[in-house]
Amino acid sequence: MTTPTFADLGVPKHFTKVLRANGIDTPFPIQAATIPDALAGRDVLGRAPTGSGKTLAFAIPLLANVERGRPHHPKALVLAPTRELADQIKREFSLLAQAAERRMVAIYGGVSYRPQRDKLRRGVDVVIATPGRLADLIEQGDISLDEVDHVVVDEADRMADMGFLPEVRRLLDMTAADRQTVLFSATLDGDVATLTRRYQRDPVRHEVGSETPDAGTARHHFWRVGHSDRVGHTAAVVTASESTIVFTRTRRGADRLAGQLSREGVRAIAIHGGRTQRQRNKALKDFAGGRVEALVATDVAARGIHVDGVDAVVHFDPPDDEKAYLHRSGRTGRAGASGSVVSLVLGDQVRDARDLQYRLGLSGTFSDPAVDALDDEGGEQLGDHPVRTTAKPRRGGGKGGHRGGSRGGQHRRARARTSGGRSSQGGSGRGRAGRGGSGRGASRRRSAGR
Repeated sequence: MTTPTFADLGVPKHFTKVLRANGIDTPFPIQAATIPDALAGRDVLGRAPTGSGKTLAFAIPLLANVERGRPHHPKALVLAPTRELADQIKREFSLLAQAAERRMVAIYGGVSYRPQRDKLRRGVDVVIATPGRLADLIEQGDISLDEVDHVVVDEADRMADMGFLPEVRRLLDMTAADRQTVLFSATLDGDVATLTRRYQRDPVRHEVGSETPDAGTARHHFWRVGHSDRVGHTAAVVTASESTIVFTRTRRGADRLAGQLSREGVRAIAIHGGRTQRQRNKALKDFAGGRVEALVATDVAARGIHVDGVDAVVHFDPPDDEKAYLHRSGRTGRAGASGSVVSLVLGDQVRDARDLQYRLGLSGTFSDPAVDALDDEGGEQLGDHPVRTTAKPRRGGGKGGHRGGSRGGQHRRARARTSGGRSSQGGSGRGRAGRGGSGRGASRRRSAGR
């Protein structure tokens, strides 16, 4: 079957020209499935994992169809669960908003109200918002949703996990009754199904990828380790994998581990709810740009992390449940790329880890990190398709090696003109040399979008 082009999907010519100029030629499956129905004005219910190209799937139809808004009265609303995700959606929208001659604003907490109020006063067509800050601005009279006739709820399952659905329902009740409602989620049951029944009219349903949310195509390793050895093993994974997100339970633990990794010669930075928005943005920018090798994150902060090209994930502290495990692990192995997931399991955590493996359908075996290389044979896969992992341990103490690689599809071709320097639907190969002592250098570029 011939893969359709964006033009085949009915995408306006001025959009296809912008996409082509940024190296985006072939739609991802979720885009090919949903764009025609959304362009036709249908309510759309989409299930697809993180990193599958959902943002362009709803950005193209919304910007193609939305009308101009009046001061304080926008015409379109995109709801996102986190500040980082709202900001990243805005950056991806910017690719097409100029061609569509549409104005937008991102509304989220942790920053000053004034710039957001000023844009609303001048008039915007599209508002991309987190529920809390949007509710504040509505209460203060800065914005009304009564003329919003295009709504997108992105990552609805994350909204439910974070307890935002009551606020989301209140916001949707304020929008126009005859609106188009597009909803994307990694799962479509439970609270998400309730949201669909209440706010969508005869939605066309499209599902792409595994039914297991965020499972990705990574290899999963469980290492039984001693408490005092965890930092050293984590540093070894980062050295082998180049680009790693490490998860801890607490903010204090994230700060402490980032410092310990730095003393091991790993460029690491922590991101959590105790950091200001400017600090969080800088941490993500440095990680996406290759200036930081390890991003040490708590679960709450990680809900806004959407960085392509992450080679590995380390569960330094165990996740609360299998859903948290899948969400953490989904930061790697995205959009068909490969990756490795390593869980560091202490002696008193073995039983819980075995229960987790059982619920996820894994074998339940534990490996010695000294002999379990992060290679094609080690680990076990979650997902539908066999993959090859890119993370390779370096021989000879990790000094003087060289490693290069490239990622396929849109992630290799796209060259974006966004603040991150590359499209969220694009990436590049990268080389690395001199990984010993002061010779830890990097030459790499990574997409910072979804």
